[in-house]
Amino acid sequence: MKRILTALVLIPIVLGLVFLPARWEGIFTLFTAGVAMLAAWEYLGLTVLRGANPPRLAVILAILMLFGARLFVDSFEFLRQTEVVFGALGLALLVFCTFRSPVDRMMADASAAIFCFFYTGLMLLALPALHDDAEGNGPSLVTFLFCVVWAGDIAALYVGRAWGRRKLAPTLSPNKTWEGSIASVLGSMLVAGGLLALANALAEWNFVKLSFHGEIWYWLVLAVIVNIAAQVGDLAESALKRSVGVKDSGSLLPGHGGVLDRIDALLLAAPVMWLAQAIHQRM
Repeated sequence: MKRILTALVLIPIVLGLVFLPARWEGIFTLFTAGVAMLAAWEYLGLTVLRGANPPRLAVILAILMLFGARLFVDSFEFLRQTEVVFGALGLALLVFCTFRSPVDRMMADASAAIFCFFYTGLMLLALPALHDDAEGNGPSLVTFLFCVVWAGDIAALYVGRAWGRRKLAPTLSPNKTWEGSIASVLGSMLVAGGLLALANALAEWNFVKLSFHGEIWYWLVLAVIVNIAAQVGDLAESALKRSVGVKDSGSLLPGHGGVLDRIDALLLAAPVMWLAQAIHQRM
């Protein structure tokens, strides 16, 4: 029940931010930055359990600067400029750890800090990149991403509990099954088809805020790709938590654990979808 109530509160807020008027679109980027910083704080807390002590505030500041730079970079220059900003901030974290951490802990601290910067910062930067995609109707792309990931998660949870028998990755996540995984893919495809049908119905009323350009087969294939990326992202975060002996990354979200637990699938699904869209638009 806690899980359902938390979702009922968060989903309308998230979708409301996705469809804010264009003059306020920077709020979505700042909101994503806030989520990335919370997830980073939790991740860095987990690394302490393995003997590291990375500079949390420095990593949080680096993530904020990374997203801040995104607000001032033209969408077409996103990839090139992001490489420069990410590289510079990553080097800054390395230098900071060099002079801050004891020599016998420097490698652990720097590795944890820079990987966290990449994992929770750079990966989530794909969300505002998708959101700002004028050619593909950015808010629709982000809505597609969220709905496909959420539907896959729900389908896997309930089908896996009811009919799951064959373990998917028992050493990483004992509760996940092949039956749940297959149901997850089908659930994502079903929701993708539903979004396309809804967009077509709204178009008849001249409501174009939700629109998807291209053939239906592309969106169904994209739903499968995004779903698989989301499942791998979920398993990756499970492996990270299992390596330090914890079940949840935090307790901020009732029924869901921590922020990192809630966005683990998006950390891989978002950049994969951004890349798929970039390739599709250039074909």
